[in-house]
Amino acid sequence: MTTPIIKQDRILIIDYGSQYSQLIARRVREAGVFCEMYPYDIDTQRIKEFNAKGVILSGGPESVHAEGSPKINEAIFDLNVPVLGICYGMQAMASRFGGKVHASDVHEFGAASIDVITSSALLDGIEDAPAKLDVWMSHGDKVIEAPTDFKVVASTPSCPIAVMANEDKQYYGMQFHPEVTHTLQGEALLARFVHQICGCTNAWTPENIIDMRVEQIREQVGDKHVMLGLSGGVDSSVVAALLHKAIGDQLTCVFVDNGLLRLHEGDQVMQIFAENMGVKVVRVDAEERFLTALAGEPEPEAKRKIIGKTFIDVFSDTARELKNDDGSGVGVDFLAQGTIYPDVIESAKSHQGKAHVIKSHHNVGGLPDDLAFELVEPLRDLFKDEVRKLGITLGLPHKMIYRHPFPGPGLGVRILGEVKKEYADILRLADAIFMQELERFDWYDKTAQAFAVFQPVKSVGVVGDARRYAWVIALRAVETVDFMTARFAHLPYELIETVSNRIMNEIAEVSRVTYDVSSKPPATIEWE
Repeated sequence: MTTPIIKQDRILIIDYGSQYSQLIARRVREAGVFCEMYPYDIDTQRIKEFNAKGVILSGGPESVHAEGSPKINEAIFDLNVPVLGICYGMQAMASRFGGKVHASDVHEFGAASIDVITSSALLDGIEDAPAKLDVWMSHGDKVIEAPTDFKVVASTPSCPIAVMANEDKQYYGMQFHPEVTHTLQGEALLARFVHQICGCTNAWTPENIIDMRVEQIREQVGDKHVMLGLSGGVDSSVVAALLHKAIGDQLTCVFVDNGLLRLHEGDQVMQIFAENMGVKVVRVDAEERFLTALAGEPEPEAKRKIIGKTFIDVFSDTARELKNDDGSGVGVDFLAQGTIYPDVIESAKSHQGKAHVIKSHHNVGGLPDDLAFELVEPLRDLFKDEVRKLGITLGLPHKMIYRHPFPGPGLGVRILGEVKKEYADILRLADAIFMQELERFDWYDKTAQAFAVFQPVKSVGVVGDARRYAWVIALRAVETVDFMTARFAHLPYELIETVSNRIMNEIAEVSRVTYDVSSKPPATIEWE
């Protein structure tokens, strides 16, 4: 398959292990330019075949002076394209071309103001104040002498070379991180690099991505049939809408209602996809099967595994019914999955990343050998924010696309200890009340994630003249950008009080409501 036009202008990002590396790729995509991220030790042939119009070298935790520290593959400089080094990428570039890098145990971390001391194609006209840029530093080593043919463009009192440039070669280095929001002009700097310096157009748009994917899906699938496990989450919902646009009735979605969903969620999924969009959806009521499998198991990881295995079993049974080769089924040949780019990077199963396996539960893995499907993964090279934009462009409801994250095992990991139907029903109602009041108080979009937790302990309460010995519900709401760290949301007392009163008044089985004020770290966002 030839490279689509919207991918012809592309940026190669070399990852040296920075926690911000994925942010670089997201910012480049937001500028309307396709990019991919590869580890620093990617082989030379792949670098050449990628055919980049520019290269960005990420930051990283290593020192260029350390034994075995990552080096820049010489093939990058043989491409004769612009190169931008960020933090470690700048230091590695300086070291490669004969500059001096000072090894230091003292780290500079946080906001800084840099002085722009000379003109450059990268910075001209991009300032927060005359000859000033407010940036975010995060480094130990620093370049103290620029290589020959590089000029010093910007500096700070503690960092003499904050930006350096070789205008002839179009090689640039910056000690700060333009990809983080704390660098106020970071978006403009990266856009300047990919557009003006590298000459990339802004063809990477939701509309163009949809057109490209529709064409690719039709080419891959032909007149055959595709099956998709529809969860109602963002990724699978966008895949469903995209596949339906591409192949219509050749798509069959399987929606497994495991009894661990939010209030009315199953009906809402059916209404949006089956009734409003005309998607063919097979709804499988498997609540009893899941609850039976979970009976007596209190341990969190064991519950996750049981839920995952039961889902595969239920999905496989349905798939066999659809995949009958005797002509009685639709003859499904393809399995669609909502794999997205961070899943690919984090899985470490391919060349695209070094991270440990983190998100294997997101996809329908582990299907039996007799269900031999070819995979269709139309979101595989997209970030979550890009997936959301596609969803809105495809006409999916804003509330569905921008709702808070919901774990794959559902309420099974928000019920502490053993999972029972009674507990799930109570939690569903409590969670729905919490969401309703967050929206009414205009706090839903101000929190990154919020939910209720069922605690299998009883507390004494008083209702009228009678004592009530009933369950405890905990409320959790956090503010975060990347979910790597998070602080508890400082919700108004009036909101918390309203939610608490409603839960205890409307759910007879609850006698007490608490609010979780733990931040991450040391706590996690989910309780299990």
